[in-house]
Amino acid sequence: MLTKAITYEDYNGNKKTKNFYFNLTRSEIAKMHLYEDGGLENKIKKMVESGNNKEIFNYFEDFVLSCYGEKSADGEEFVKNDEIRERFKNHPAYDVLFMEFIEGGDKAMSDFINGVIPPSMADAVKNADPNSINKLVGFEVVPGKTQE
Repeated sequence: MLTKAITYEDYNGNKKTKNFYFNLTRSEIAKMHLYEDGGLENKIKKMVESGNNKEIFNYFEDFVLSCYGEKSADGEEFVKNDEIRERFKNHPAYDVLFMEFIEGGDKAMSDFINGVIPPSMADAVKNADPNSINKLVGFEVVPGKTQE
């Protein structure tokens, strides 16, 4: 989980700093990987190589919003839904965050992606075969076989 302290000015002119939370689970990463032709990393690589900044920004915005959620006080739940994402998009911190990405370029985006991917999965995502989720989820997936 990436906890990002963002300093912003609210709509009443008050300067504030608040923690915002971003996370991807193993199952969310596996799903993203499987839904992208050639895998998640290949999709990102192709977009960057294309130089189509609009496509890159739109995809990255969707990616960031898919990671955003609200952590329960007891740390047992991390809730992500359309209502929570919409509130975040309307929050002044959202503007600050995206200006960081625009001004920081590839490094800022890369740091964010690396921050939301669980450390135990970072190498698996980087080296995953786009036709197999076995490395990605951390165990062998065999149809019809129960995992122990």
